[in-house]
Amino acid sequence: MRNVRVLIVDDSSFIRRRMAEILSASEGIEVIGSASNGKEAINLVEKIRPDVVTMDIEMPVMDGITAVRIIMKECPTPVLMFSAMTTEGAKATLDALDAGAADFMPKTLTHISENTEIAKARLCEKVRSLGAYDYSRTRLTRLVYDSRTVLDTHEKIKSHIKSLADYDLILFGASTGGPAALQLILASLPVVQLPPIIIIQHMPESFTGAYARRLDSLCRNHVCLAEDGQLVRQGTIYLAPGGHQLTLLPDIQGRSKMSVKRSDDSMLYKPCIDLTFKSASELNIGKIMAIIMTGMGADGKEGSRALRSKGATIIAQDEASSDIYGMPMAVAKAGLADIQLSLIEIAVLISGN
Repeated sequence: MRNVRVLIVDDSSFIRRRMAEILSASEGIEVIGSASNGKEAINLVEKIRPDVVTMDIEMPVMDGITAVRIIMKECPTPVLMFSAMTTEGAKATLDALDAGAADFMPKTLTHISENTEIAKARLCEKVRSLGAYDYSRTRLTRLVYDSRTVLDTHEKIKSHIKSLADYDLILFGASTGGPAALQLILASLPVVQLPPIIIIQHMPESFTGAYARRLDSLCRNHVCLAEDGQLVRQGTIYLAPGGHQLTLLPDIQGRSKMSVKRSDDSMLYKPCIDLTFKSASELNIGKIMAIIMTGMGADGKEGSRALRSKGATIIAQDEASSDIYGMPMAVAKAGLADIQLSLIEIAVLISGN
C-alpha cells in the first residue's frame, strides 16, 4: 500500500516544519510539499495532487476557507483544518466544513491530549484515514431528490421501517464528515412533530455550542445543546455537548431526561456514542431508531448492539456516501444494521417525504 501523500499549509514556518516532522515520522505518511497561504496551496494541489491537505484558517494573501472552497471546485481533495479552540475559531471551522473541508483538529496539540504522543498519534490517524478513501465532496454540495428517489427509498426501507410515527426516539451518532452531513439532513426537515432527536457528534467542547446555534438557524425544528436534567420533548433536536457524556434516564412520570456530565480523561470520545446508546437501551419508552453515520473508528457499535437486543431499528450510512466508512462499517460488519442507506436516503426517511 502506498503512502498517504500530504501537503501542509500554514503561514508559520515553525508550524510547517513541526507538522512535517510529526507526519513524516509516522509509517504510511509522506509529506510532499508545503505552502504559506491559500493561493500557494491551490497551485500546489493542482500541481502535485496530494492525497490530503492540512490547512490553517487565518493566513495572508488568501485564507484557508477561501482556499478550501476553490480546491473543492477545481480539484476535490480531503482537507484537514487546524482550528483555534475559541468561539471565533469554532465559527470559522464550521464555515470551512461548509466549504468542503473533511475534518478538523485543534491547532495546539495540548488541546487534543495532555499526552503529546497520543495527540501526535491521533493527528496521524486522521491523516491516514482521510487519505485511504476515494474522496469526492460533490455528494455533499446539495441535497436534491426527485419523486423517483423518494419512491425508490420507500420501496427499499418499507420492510424495515413503516413510519416515523412508530418511533419514540431517534438517535444519531457521527464523527468525521458528520457536521456537514447532519446539517444537510436536518435542514431538509419539514415542520412536523417528529420524535425527539438526539445527536452524538464527536466535536470539541468549544465547538458544539456554535454548531447547535448553526443547526437551529437552519432547521425548522428547534435545535439546542443538551443540558443536565433536561426533559426529552417531541419535536426537539438535542446536540450532546463536547467534553461531556450524555446518558438518558427515566423521569418519575415515565418520561426521559438527560444526564450531562463532564467526561473524565479516561474516555477516548467526549461525547461517546456507545455510552448514550447503551443508556437509551435501558429505557422503557417504546421504539427507538439509531442511525450510525460517517466517521473513523468503531464508536457506536457496542451501543447499537445493546439497542438491537432491545428491539431498536439500526441504520448504518452506506460506504458510497460516507466520508469515512469506519463507524458504519463496524456496525454493518457486526451484523447489527437492519439496513444501510445513503445520505440522501436517510434524508428522505427522516423528512417523511
